Amino acid sequence: MDKRDVVGISHGVFWVGIKDRDRRLFDALIPLPEGTTYNAYLVVGDKKRALIDTVNPGFEKALEEKIKQITDPSELDYVIMNHAEPDHGGAIPHMMAVAENAKLVTSKVGARMAQTYYKVPENRTIAVAEGDTISLGDKTLRFIDAPMLHWPETMFTYLPENKILFPCDFFGSHITRGFYDNEVDDLVAQAQRYFGEIMMPYSNMAQKAVQKLKALEIDLIAPSHGPIYRNTQRILEAYDRWSNGETKHKATIVYVSMWKSTEKMVNAIAETLASEGIETAQYNLTSADTGDLARDLVDSMAIVLGAPTVLGGVHPLGLQATYLVKALHPPARFAVILSSYGWAGGAIKHIQETLGPSKMEIVGAIQVNGPPSEKDIARIVELGKTLASRMKEEREGTLEK
Repeated sequence: MDKRDVVGISHGVFWVGIKDRDRRLFDALIPLPEGTTYNAYLVVGDKKRALIDTVNPGFEKALEEKIKQITDPSELDYVIMNHAEPDHGGAIPHMMAVAENAKLVTSKVGARMAQTYYKVPENRTIAVAEGDTISLGDKTLRFIDAPMLHWPETMFTYLPENKILFPCDFFGSHITRGFYDNEVDDLVAQAQRYFGEIMMPYSNMAQKAVQKLKALEIDLIAPSHGPIYRNTQRILEAYDRWSNGETKHKATIVYVSMWKSTEKMVNAIAETLASEGIETAQYNLTSADTGDLARDLVDSMAIVLGAPTVLGGVHPLGLQATYLVKALHPPARFAVILSSYGWAGGAIKHIQETLGPSKMEIVGAIQVNGPPSEKDIARIVELGKTLASRMKEEREGTLEK
């Protein structure tokens, strides 16, 4: 069992979660270089007890043993399901079997999901809506609707007596280092990576949630992944920026190159942007970490996609990156496409078709046959200067508003 088995985070509130240091992939897509945590919280009132969220399948008994250090698990009154995804709800069947009289508390959509995923009968479920409360005696659980953050049934739980917010995936991070935010120097960067991977496609809903939370007094934010926040303003302000689509003078450059031709094109535009004062984050798709790429997309004003033509279309890794950009809905205003080909082109058209309608302005697209010539490089340099100019104009216009 984890060395920090059970931690009291506030009066009558205990962390009973799991640190999974060995997990290396999430959703068969997101790399977890440091593993992750499945945070669950036990709230003990003077009359009733509630478990807020559970843990990933495989850790059910460990969760039960941790709860035993505080109270008899069979005497739990409520299991709160903020979100139905198995990394948080996976132990619901086990805990509902242990606590035979407990009720599962979730949103109305969550109640249907609980039946589908966990076979929780309707007579053991309490469906709550925005502002509904449950009394534990000297403690109150208040529920906040948070749909599409990042599933339709998601809700937050707020404990007003302790001023603690339990937002499940919101404000999370996939790391196992530290327990509180002040123990992790790069936590904001880790949280930005997580936001890019999970929340960025739902930025509008995230912004609504952030605005809603401004009305609450919050001393602790206890998410279901990563450290607990004591400095709540830091992460609230960061989420306000990210969900509002605030960007920097920054370009994320992603590319794949078979025989260095596309790489030469990409390097030329990267050097040009840097000389124009534009921050760049450059990723070779053969070795890029998807999470790091998602992190940089969160605050980039521009995206440069570089990929050669393969069999009449874009290189498969370039197609994957294009689809990722489309799916994550980053706030970038501008895009540039660079491509090389051997005997026939097609990559640029394929990228544009895959992106589909987009809010991004395609500042330019350059395709070359074989290695780029000096004239080709000169065209790319000019395109880089044009992109930098458009970014600066956009930034100045934004600041004037």
